[in-house]
Amino acid sequence: MHNSIQEASLEMARQWGDAAYMTEGLVLTNRIADAPIPTGPTRLNFILMALCRKGKAQYSIDTREQTVQPGDLLFISEGHIVDGYTASPDFECLCIMLSTAFYHGFVQNVKNVSSLLLFSTKNPVVALTPRETQTFANYYQTIREKMADNSHHYRTELVKALLLAMFYDMSAVIWRVEQSDNKQQSRADYIFMQFIRLLEQHFRTERRVSWYAEQICITPKYLSDVVKKVSQRTPNDWIDKYVVLELRVLLRNSTKSIKDITDELHFPNQSFLGKYFKERVGMSPSEYRRGDGQKS
Repeated sequence: MHNSIQEASLEMARQWGDAAYMTEGLVLTNRIADAPIPTGPTRLNFILMALCRKGKAQYSIDTREQTVQPGDLLFISEGHIVDGYTASPDFECLCIMLSTAFYHGFVQNVKNVSSLLLFSTKNPVVALTPRETQTFANYYQTIREKMADNSHHYRTELVKALLLAMFYDMSAVIWRVEQSDNKQQSRADYIFMQFIRLLEQHFRTERRVSWYAEQICITPKYLSDVVKKVSQRTPNDWIDKYVVLELRVLLRNSTKSIKDITDELHFPNQSFLGKYFKERVGMSPSEYRRGDGQKS
């Protein structure tokens, strides 16, 4: 299936239907049915959150089949592979798509990001209550209106503040769903959750899979097999994800020097941190802090 995976970028998404966009890395559209979305396997290089208003769509995320109908909120974080997309002719949804860099420009801390990441891995589609549906629709409308107001001196800051508020409201949805989720948790799910909780607490100092396996009292191979089965990602992928998220947040939202960040995240030296960051983000920490390649 993965021989010829296409890449979908925000630049492409700007052509989808009646799209409104900000060059900093944000695209909104409510006419997704008009979009030339590839039907073959496609890796999303952005974060997608969408509320279905009418019709029905089907697709798979990392080979897992999904169905979306009115009142459903779908969330796909960057890097996942979507395949087999089909939609009814009347399919209508409110889509908010943003680059990872733009997201980390307003997110407050890694905990906020990780809870959403983790939840969307387990619950890529969630049925909203009528009140939650209205709340999301209101945010969409307000954000779109503010994006269109080019005369507003604080337009970008205002849009980021509205998005942050929306993500907090979405976190309340996560809390509701998790409270009411009485499904029996499998051993694999339990191990995965233990790994993620340990990772949230220790990723600044511990980046060896063997260390996490030891804390859970299982072998590194078993931990790797379980994490890959549950999340479609390896433990090292998750470790890198958390470290890079923290680096992005510290570089964009703090005035700490790169030397201080190196010490805080227990990298051996600044050169090692710079190489690690560049390999995963495509630019140096200094370039990222200056805002170079904002749309990445």
